[in-house]
Amino acid sequence: MDKPEIPQKAPYAVECDPGTYRWCTCGMAKTQPFCDDSHYGTGFEPEIVEITEKKTYYWCGCKHSENKPFCDGTHRKI
Repeated sequence: MDKPEIPQKAPYAVECDPGTYRWCTCGMAKTQPFCDDSHYGTGFEPEIVEITEKKTYYWCGCKHSENKPFCDGTHRKI
């Protein structure tokens, strides 16, 4: 697998508490936008993200953002 799946062409708005999160990079996780280890055997690994402030974050849903793991509007061009 050389390109990620595109689970949705919009960001995932998720209110996150401070902590460590594993953002799905393969697009195959059933727990989008977070990793559920569906990537095994694909060559993809989750991106580890440290959140320090409780607020709503807009996680990339198309997996092509230049500002990974967060949405930058790239999904509008796909």
